[in-house]
Formats: sequence, structure tokens, C-alpha cells
Amino acid sequence: MTTERFEESRPQPQSSQPSQPTQKLQTQGGARNLGALLQEFGQTRIAIENELAKVVVGQKDVIRQILAAVFTRGHCLLEGVPGLAKTLTVSTLAKILDVKFQRVQFTPDLTPSDITGATVLEEDGQGRRSFRFVEGPVFTNILLADEINRTPPKTQSALLQAMQEREVTVGNETRPLPEPFLVIATQNPIDQEGTYPLPEAQLDRFMFNVKIDYPTLEEEERILAATTRGETAEPRKLLNAKILLNMQKLVASVAVSQYVVQYATRLVRATRPDDKSAPDFVRDLVDWGAGPRAGQYLINGGKAFAAMDGRFSVSIEDVKAAAVPVLRKRVGTNFQAQAEGMTPDRLVQKLLEVVPTPEIEKFAKK
Repeated sequence: MTTERFEESRPQPQSSQPSQPTQKLQTQGGARNLGALLQEFGQTRIAIENELAKVVVGQKDVIRQILAAVFTRGHCLLEGVPGLAKTLTVSTLAKILDVKFQRVQFTPDLTPSDITGATVLEEDGQGRRSFRFVEGPVFTNILLADEINRTPPKTQSALLQAMQEREVTVGNETRPLPEPFLVIATQNPIDQEGTYPLPEAQLDRFMFNVKIDYPTLEEEERILAATTRGETAEPRKLLNAKILLNMQKLVASVAVSQYVVQYATRLVRATRPDDKSAPDFVRDLVDWGAGPRAGQYLINGGKAFAAMDGRFSVSIEDVKAAAVPVLRKRVGTNFQAQAEGMTPDRLVQKLLEVVPTPEIEKFAKK
């Protein structure tokens, strides 16, 4: 298998110099094999995590899942109570990647044009009038939609075309969004007054639903010690938009065997209560299961996890690592499941235990 090599792309003069792994990714030497590129990719991922650790304490699984979405052009929904560094994590990551970043605080009075932009009428010094399109915050590389469930559905839907088609239509014109482009939204799960829950159609646009939990005792002590000294760490800029695009192309080229595809398909179909392969507990506790897009995200997530570890093929374990963040919002549990305390997370974990892996075909002896 071949892949496009990383092209040379130097940071802007004001940016700090890239780390050693990133310098290797920018080298313009002869074509290198996929294994060497993926080894350098894994080193760059470690460098990014180390820079994030200067500002964000803990949350290793959360950061790994966000990076997997970034490297596969996927969108993320971060869910957690206030004060768990959701916004800080995303803004710091944007600094490290050195890409254009916009943050929108979603409120009940936000309108669709506040997101996409609007056409305004301007008059020059000679009295001539003309229309000019003023770009909204969606014209960026990483858009942080803070507390997305606090704005009405009409404004939430303004992101649908941008997230799926990566373009925006205003009036009679359709404008492409810059590449790379991804939406990272945050949501507060405990405050439901004055909120507008996201419909399933929009939830399905997110690759991962990432849940952020409380820090451990040791991590919380480190957070309090670091944030009350009045000192702020400044992470280095390691990449830029051009390098990130090439890294996304590299992840897309990671090999996926038919064996892994079959397992991802079995796992998704097992979430559907009407499917003959569904276990009995799914038939009893689930109203509706995941669609084919979930399978696509399982495989893409597996590609990202494999590439971040420097491997050139996806394993069953990579798919399992992506299963909970991909499926937790795509499995609709019923009242009986709630009465039994069977959350979507627990249900997916149980599926991982009972769904069998496909048998590997053995070569016939001649």
C-alpha cells in the first residue's frame, strides 16, 4: 500500500519551531514506506499529548478520542459537568495544531446567520451600493460550539450542512469551508432547564460522543496546585493546516482487512432489536439501534487508533476502543433498560463481550 508523503510545510515566522518528529514529517526526501511514516506519526501524536499535558491534567482517554476524530475529519460531542476543562482542552489543542480556531457560546437568542454569516449592503464613498458576504465563525478550521444544547433547533440545524457537506449556503450562493474543518461541541448533561436536546439526526453527525468524568484525587490536587499559583504554561505549535491535512490522508490509507470489516458490521447489526443476530438483551432493552454510519465511524476510529500507535493495519481491539464513544448515542434504550439501570455504555460493553469475532479463513492445502 502506498500513501502520499508529508509535504514540506514550514510554520509562520511568529510560530515556535516544530518538534523533532514534526520536522521529520516535513522532510522532502524520497518516497518513504508507510511503516516509517506511521512511526513518525505516532511520535508526533506523543508530542501533541505532551504539549497538552502542560495545560490539561489527566483526561488521557478523552484526548486520545479527540485526536482520533481530528485525524479522521470527524466531529466530536464532549459531554461533562461544568469545570472539567472541555473548552480549555479544545482551545489548547487548536494552538498546538496551529490552525484557525473560533469559539461560539450558544445561547437562546443566537440566530443561524450568527453561525454561517450574512450578506450586508455597503455603500462606498461615491454613493455606490453593493452586497458583501460577511463570513460567520463557521469559516474556520476548528469550531468550538460551546453548550450547543442551549440554542434553539433552528440555529442547531445551521451546523448540519456545514458538518456533513463542509459547505454553507447563504442566499443563492454555496461557499466551501476551509480544510481541514471539524466541529467540537460541548454539552452539559445535568442542567436541562432552558435547553434544547439535540435531535438524533444531528447527533448522528458527530463521530464520537466523548464523556468527560471527574479527575482522580491525585489529578485534582495537581489541578489545584497548578491553577492557583497564577502561572500559565504556553504550549508549542507543532503542526499547521497543511501538515494536518497530510496526516489525515495518511490515516485514511491505513489498511483494513475484511476480517475487521466483518466484525464492525456484526457489532453494529447486533444493536438492532429486529435483526436476527441481536442478542436477547438487545431485543428486550433497545428500541432502535445504530445505522451504517456507525460502522463507518468504527472503522475510521480504528484507523486513527492504529495510526496513533504507529501500526499500518486495524485490529479488532482498535474497533473495540472506538465502540463506546461511537455507539453510546446511537443506541436507543427503552424504559425497561432504564428501570434495570442498563445505560447505553453498559449495553455496548456487554455487546463487546458477546459479539463473536469472525473466523479467519485458512488456506486450503494443495
